[in-house]
Amino acid sequence: MIDVHTHVVPEHFPGYIGRGTDVPWPSAVPAHACHRHVMVSGKVYRTVSHQCWSCSVRLADMDERGVERQVLSPMPELLAPWLDAADGRLLCRHLNDTIAAMVAGAPERFTGLGAVPLQDVSVAIEELDRLLHRTRLAGVELPSHVNGIALGDMHLRPFFEAAAEWGAAIFVHPLRPCGMERLVGPPALEQVLAFPGEIGLAGASLLTSGRLAELPALRVALSHGGGSLAMLLPRLRQGHACLPPVRDALPGDPLVDARRLWIDDLVYDAPTLRHLVAVFGADRVLAGSDYPFAIMDTDPAASIDAAAFDAPTRAALRSGNARRWLGEETR
Repeated sequence: MIDVHTHVVPEHFPGYIGRGTDVPWPSAVPAHACHRHVMVSGKVYRTVSHQCWSCSVRLADMDERGVERQVLSPMPELLAPWLDAADGRLLCRHLNDTIAAMVAGAPERFTGLGAVPLQDVSVAIEELDRLLHRTRLAGVELPSHVNGIALGDMHLRPFFEAAAEWGAAIFVHPLRPCGMERLVGPPALEQVLAFPGEIGLAGASLLTSGRLAELPALRVALSHGGGSLAMLLPRLRQGHACLPPVRDALPGDPLVDARRLWIDDLVYDAPTLRHLVAVFGADRVLAGSDYPFAIMDTDPAASIDAAAFDAPTRAALRSGNARRWLGEETR
């Protein structure tokens, strides 16, 4: 089992050394036993446990759950595209160095994805070069949008070109999703109800921009089961068939391009998981738990087993697809 969707929060953050004022720079302060508060702008953003930074605790949990390897990526809020690019680079380097150190401590059990300040494409490319070729991480986690700019926007194309050329694995995660004003209930509904629409639109932007078709070497995985994308695809295909502006904007059948994506299996439901495999293909779905956060799937192996796939499909979902997405194996 390779779990591609797990998050890291550093136990400590460096003090802010940039030139800005009132910068929402994160810090961590002690909370109750084995926990720390992540503070942003003087407020508690989230309280996290030592599972977020302790390799020994992670490894014990992995052994208990039958997980051979975790792919580590930052807690998405720490991607912080709202920071000035210089500040963003400082924070990303701390995250990347933290994750690299965790990987170095147990290279057979951990693989790392870093962060880049995508708010400045040229700086992001420089940091991608560093994290791939010097820090030796396998790829990068990206937010679902960059301060409202869709991932498919032409402005971001040079970054994706570099990622394709250098063979980076890309993991897209929802961040500050749209539609929050329509939710009725507690703030925690952001993860439950707003994430799926957000990640579905992020994936759709990569289709409608033609980015996946023009850069076939890109290896992009969408978190949270690709959110709404599986349900959007039939509508997008119908639009392609009967609406000339949509047909003119798309390079071809949207389903063909959608099957260039990888999708994690974090949908909490066996029939929904079977639908993901039917839509995207048995070679494109990855095991992902969202460890160590409250919404995580606590037994990702059992979730795959519950869908009653044949043995080759189970093996692909458990680890084979992840190895190909990470660039460790060719098809």
